[in-house]
Order: sequence, then structure tokens, then C-alpha cells
Amino acid sequence: MGKYSCERNVQQLVSLMKQHGIKKIIVSPGMKNVPLISSVQFDSYFEVYSCVDERSAAYMACGLAVESGEPVALSCTGATASRNYISALTEAYYRNIPILAITSMSHQGEIGHLIPQIIDRNVPLNDMVKESVQINPIYTDTDEWDVNVKLNRAILELRRNGGGPVHINLISTNYTDFTSELTQARKITRYFYEDKLPEIKQPKVAVFIGAHKIFSAELTKAVDDFCGKYNGVVICDKTSNYYGGYCIWPSVLNAQVQGRSSIFNIELLIHIGDVSGSYIGINAKRVWRINRDGELRDTFKSLEAVFEMSEEAFFLHYSSGGGISDKSYLHEWINECESVNPESLELPFSNAWIAQQIGKKLPDNSVLFLGILNTLRSWDFFDVKKGIPCYSNTGGFGIDGMLSTTIGAAMADPYKIYYIVLGDLSFFYDMNSIGNRHTPPNLRIILINNGKGIEFRNYRHPAENFGAEADPYMAAAGHFGDQSPELVKHYAADLGFRYYTASTKEEFLQLEGMLVSPDKTDSPALIEIFTTTEDESKALELISNIYKDKSIKQMAKRLLGENGTKNLKKILGRN
Repeated sequence: MGKYSCERNVQQLVSLMKQHGIKKIIVSPGMKNVPLISSVQFDSYFEVYSCVDERSAAYMACGLAVESGEPVALSCTGATASRNYISALTEAYYRNIPILAITSMSHQGEIGHLIPQIIDRNVPLNDMVKESVQINPIYTDTDEWDVNVKLNRAILELRRNGGGPVHINLISTNYTDFTSELTQARKITRYFYEDKLPEIKQPKVAVFIGAHKIFSAELTKAVDDFCGKYNGVVICDKTSNYYGGYCIWPSVLNAQVQGRSSIFNIELLIHIGDVSGSYIGINAKRVWRINRDGELRDTFKSLEAVFEMSEEAFFLHYSSGGGISDKSYLHEWINECESVNPESLELPFSNAWIAQQIGKKLPDNSVLFLGILNTLRSWDFFDVKKGIPCYSNTGGFGIDGMLSTTIGAAMADPYKIYYIVLGDLSFFYDMNSIGNRHTPPNLRIILINNGKGIEFRNYRHPAENFGAEADPYMAAAGHFGDQSPELVKHYAADLGFRYYTASTKEEFLQLEGMLVSPDKTDSPALIEIFTTTEDESKALELISNIYKDKSIKQMAKRLLGENGTKNLKKILGRN
């Protein structure tokens, strides 16, 4: 008969206890913790002790942990067993003693239903443990990932910032099935600056930057030196705000539906910054997360290590000593991204077309804010003048405060021009903000009014399967004047804004000079752009299918030859 529980959450816990060096465990008898007790009792790695009284067991763990200098685990069953840990865990909390209290119970859905031995352990006392996690049974791959991250986070907290007690509430439902095999769980390691840091042995390394504050010259240099030494590349979106020598913008490549580039398969990814709105589908084998908070942010679901230190300290450490400058990986990315360059596309009048026209023409002394989803995606497809800071509210990822955020930023520096591009639902949600008497004259609002939440009618969105029937409720069409040409015009003008509008490419191009002018004005400007559902969706479709167009052109060249291809273009009237 096997001795390890077949429950995958128990298997993960036991595997991670071994990998993180937790071998001492004091167990108290009970039914609910039989799967865990069996799994450690017959594994020679563990030192298992028995104590019937949980209160005494917890105090014994305190003494054993202090004297041995090692973390000590506890295991108890359901009912009030865990309540007897409170006194000793309070002692451990104030003395920073690493005690891992594992309380076992059956399904949490039974809480509150007068079922025997079921009590609520979801909320621990404030000064009892540093971390408390609920570990449910595993049924899916997402469950497996969630349990793994939570267990690693809890165990790592035992030794963090001086150490202390941690609580794991382990849900067990299978008390009869056992196996002789223990599956290895993914271990996540946390490093501090004073630790001996792991070596980088990969022939090429990628750095991914989510939304990020402006890079200092020192941090930019440290990142560039790191990339030069390790054959690196820096993967960015518009909110990354890195403008060093290794920057790559792969959003167009990522959007392709006719083929998936293998360049997104990355051996080692260095992850910095916050939430990215680019949804870049990176398949990273290993991820190192760098942040002062030291938290486990497993964005790519392959986190291997967290470095609790500043980004600059990390990159300076790894780039020290220099090395042979190698840019071969950077050139691989450049070639792949340039193969789907959208700059020459003839797009319909849309958010993306506007980004294509003016992104590189914005004045040097300006700052760009972008609404989430359709706007952020559209502008991410095209270059913005190098060095211009770019922001979006990707933290909470809501439509509710982009105007207010931009106005607040514009109040900080009257010598810069602050642009905000956003859709009509975002604008009307936050429109009261432009009536604020502190709204400064250095604000330029580009309102893309398509009369709905265009994201839900865009090419490839699931709601688009319903066609026009998605408009009334999914896309919230028809509100706020239903693309009224007068509503925003009068509102903005009455508030002292300079108001402009365009419904065609020709009309917009007449406004372009004013829009990108570096000259200061005495009043803020609002430019309302009217687009259609069809044009917005078609623009995204064209950008997302450059791979297909490229393959068709390549096929034509093979079949017709170079001269035949040129003649065909003349007949079709295409460049």
C-alpha cells in the first residue's frame, strides 16, 4: 500500500515542505489530517513527533524551532483543534518564531450548516500569523497553479523579514486513496540582495516590462548593460516607459491570428513593472520577478524566483564585470517584428488610424494617457515619439477615471502638453471632471466617439458573434446622445474648451497641425472623432492578419515571379 495521499494539494504541500527545508513536524490525532500524517510519517525525510494536546503541541513547536534554528510544522484535525494553537502562535508572532500551522478540514462549503466538526478558519487573529492561506482540492490546471503559488507564498513567509508563524488551512476530502509516488511540485525561491544570487547561464534573456514609472538614466543604463552582457532584449508596451537601446514593441506580432511566432517561447524572462495592458502571450520556461515588495506575482505561471530588491540593484549586480556585447537576440526580435510592420497599411478611419498618423508627431514636451482596451491596443500597434511618457489606468483596469487622472497629471506641470485618448463610454463616465475649475489649459482630449463600447463589437471579440444584437446590452450602445454632434460640443464649449470635430480622414488631417502643435494655449482643447463600428473592427482585422497577407504575397512571387507580381499590382492599382 502506498503511503502518500493521492490528493494533489497534499502532494504539493509535502513536496514543497521538503524542498523548502521543513522536516520537523508535530502532529495531533484526528480524521481530517490522516492524508497529511500518512504522507509525512512514512517519508524518511521528516522528523515526526506526536502530541495529543494541540495547545501543548504548538508550544513544543516554539521551543523546538528556537533551539534547532529551523521552522517547525504542526498538523491538527477539524473542530476546535486549531483553536488550541492560538496562544502559542501569538507567542510565535511576537517573537518571530517560524511555525507552520497546518489545520485540516473537509469542504469549506459546509461552514455554517450545523455540520459536526466544521468551524470557520478563514479569518485568523491579527497577531497570530503573518500569512494565512486556504488550500482547496485540485481539479483543474488552474487549481494546481493556484495551490502551488499559495503554498509557496505561505512557506516563504516563515523566514521573511525576521520570520514568524504561518497558517495553512488544508482541505482534505479523500481519506482512503494512497500512492507510493510523490509528485515534485514547483518551488519558488525568494532572494534578498545580501544572498548569493543564482547565475544566469542562458544564451539569451528577455526582460518584460509592464506599466512602469519613468526610467532614470541610471536604471536605463543598468538594463542596457545587463542586456549587452547576457544577449538580452526588452519587451515593452506603451506604458513601459523604457527607451533604452534594447527596446522591442511586439504587440502587432502578438496580434497575428494566421500564425504564432516561436520567438515568444522564452527560456528565461526577467519580469519588472506592474500590470501590462498588452496581453502579450509569452510562453516563458522560467521567470524571475524583480520588485522591492518581494511578492509572488506569477503573471506568466512559470515563476521560479522573486528578488526582493530594487530593479537597479538587480541589474547592476548581474551586469557587473561586463562581458562580450551580443545583440543577436535583439536582431532576431527586430527582424520578426518588422516582418509584420503595420505602418504601410491603408486603414479605415479609426482609433488605430489616428495612432498611425500622429503617434510619432506628438511634441517632445508632452505626456500621453490612453484609455484601456481598444485605445491602448490601437496605440500600442504604432510608434510614439521616443521619450514621451505614456500611462494608462491598467492597475484597476476600469474605464471610470482616465480623464480625472490626466487632469491631475496636467495640473502638476503647466509647461508640458498632456494628451488623453479615450472612447466615448470612458469619456461620459468621467465627463464631470472637465468641469473642474482647476482643469488646466495644457490639456488636449481626443475623444473617439463610436457610440458604444467598441471592444464588444471588435473583430474576434466573443460578443461580436451576436452581431448588432450585442449593441443594446453587451456594448451599451445608444447612450449619451447616440453620437450626437451637438452634446459634447456644447458641453465643452460652455466649459471654456476649444472644440474641434472630425468624421473623415480629410477632416482630421486638417486638424492635425493644431493637434500636435507644441505651442501653449490659453484654454484646453477637446477633439471629438466620430468613427463607426465597421471601421474600428476592420482596422483591427487588417492589423491582425498581416501574416496572411505576407504569405499570399510570397506565394504570388513564387508563382508569378518578380515581374509578374509587379504587373499584377499595376492591374489592381496597389503599391
